[in-house]
Amino acid sequence: MGKKFLNIQSTSPNAAGIVKQDLKFKTGDFLWKVKFNIPLDPNTVNANNMYVANSSNIPLKTSIRYDSVTNQIEIEPAEPYSTTESYYLHITTNVASRNGQRLKEPVQVQFQFY
Repeated sequence: MGKKFLNIQSTSPNAAGIVKQDLKFKTGDFLWKVKFNIPLDPNTVNANNMYVANSSNIPLKTSIRYDSVTNQIEIEPAEPYSTTESYYLHITTNVASRNGQRLKEPVQVQFQFY
């Protein structure tokens, strides 16, 4: 299998100020690493509040892990992404900090492999 190239677009004008995206490949699949600048309430880090969906807005099965030391979330797909599909990473305003502060606006990042 050849190298996959990634194209990313953010539909949130303030996304760069909310999250930093550190992109990495893991076992042939793409792994999102989203770092927050404050500690999160772990109860709000779940598949309802952050998920990856295809262009038909159907959520994919993913594994979500939160590291409270680094304030980083990893979102890993259960199966490889397709090169013929567009995907969206969604982070909703239900994600909150430990002190209850929620994101001011949702983050939506479109990406695809080609």
